[in-house]
This record gives sequence, structure tokens and C-alpha cells, in this order.
Amino acid sequence: MTANGREMFAEAQAVLAQCQRLQSRALTVTSGEEVALNVVIDEAVPLNAFEQVFARLASRFPLLRLSIFNGTQDDIAQWVDEGRADLGILFHVKPLQDSLEFMSIGQFRHHLIVAKDHPLAAIAVPTIKDLSQYRQLVIRDRVGDTQPKALAANHWYVDSYYYITALVSHGVGWALVPDHVATSHWYAGVVSLATEFIPDPLLVEIGVVNRRDQAFGPVMEWLYAEIEQIAKRQQLQA
Repeated sequence: MTANGREMFAEAQAVLAQCQRLQSRALTVTSGEEVALNVVIDEAVPLNAFEQVFARLASRFPLLRLSIFNGTQDDIAQWVDEGRADLGILFHVKPLQDSLEFMSIGQFRHHLIVAKDHPLAAIAVPTIKDLSQYRQLVIRDRVGDTQPKALAANHWYVDSYYYITALVSHGVGWALVPDHVATSHWYAGVVSLATEFIPDPLLVEIGVVNRRDQAFGPVMEWLYAEIEQIAKRQQLQA
């Protein structure tokens, strides 16, 4: 084979491979299997279990185009409700729209955290009066709502639990964050305080949400079955 022939042969192989991919995708469409899926996840959700699910998803459905986005509860609920996302994974801290279906997969506890050298760190069981003397950092959805309500008149809104914790580690203020964020090795300068006087619920439910009128194809059916297994494992560990 000549040099030109080898080049044409390589191009022909590439074209053939693309045709095979297109044919496989066409068969996927006719079989009812989803060709694309958009998933939006709360950035504070512990991702270890879901990373394993997504790895198995890639192996089980190699032609699927998966898009993964980050958000917080109201962002996620809105995007799923509007059809911009097929599935949401979020912390459930307030009622969702009637058009959405929620499946719980576990619970996480919020920690009250401050920097080791913050004045509050010297108070083992701070009261609301103690806390109100210092700045609070409160999680805020990108769409503009907040959860939970600020307990201190002096407060900042931040849309990331991780950034909140980073600011807390620098002594900017105190905050309530999920336990896996509070105990992360990334924030060695942060300590947890007693929460006896915190009026807000400290146990937060985590789960998945989708539209009630959404039809499930093979990919969504498989994904929900995998997520249900996560829920069962969480119950066994509780």
C-alpha cells in the first residue's frame, strides 16, 4: 500500500467507526433507551457512592451522553421542574413543588462549626445569645432563597458549604454545615460545638427528585435501582 493509500485507509477506518457509532445510537433511540441524561447534584452531597454509580453507568450504557451539574435545593428543584435536568440529588430541607417526586436515600446531621481560635471556640455549649454576637455564614440558593434562616442579625449568604467552611476556618464567622463537610481533612482549623440551643432541625434528608409526569427509559430505571441500593445500605449503617 502506498503512503497515500495508508492515509486514506486510516480515514476510512475513522469514518467506518463513526458510522458504527451512529448506527448504535439509532438503535438506542428506536429501543427507547435514553441517549442523553442531565443530572444535577447538590455540591455538598457526599459523592463517593454516586461516583461508583456513575462509573457503572458508563460501563452499562457506553453510548449515553451524561451531563452533571451542581446546585442547591431550590436550584435543583427548579431545573428538574422546568425539564432542564432529568434527575436531581439534593438535601431536602423544605417542601418541593407538587409536580416533583422525592425519594429519600438517607440523612445527614449539621454541625455547628467555628475556627479553633474564634471566641466561640471557648464556649462548649453556646446559646443563641452567644452566637448572635458573631457573624453567621448561611447557605443560599443561587435562585435567591435561603435555608435555613439566619440566627444572627450579622450574617453573610454563601452558595457553597465548602466555601462557607473555608471562610469559617479563617475566623470569618460560624456556620451550620453537613457533618461530612465539617469533618473533612481539608479544614483542620475548624472545630465543632454543641448544638443544644439551635432551634432549627439538624438532621437533613438527602434524596433524589424527578418530575412526576416523567417517563422512565431503561437508563433512568437502572439508575433509580442503583440509587435504591444506596438507600438500603444507608439504612443498614444507621
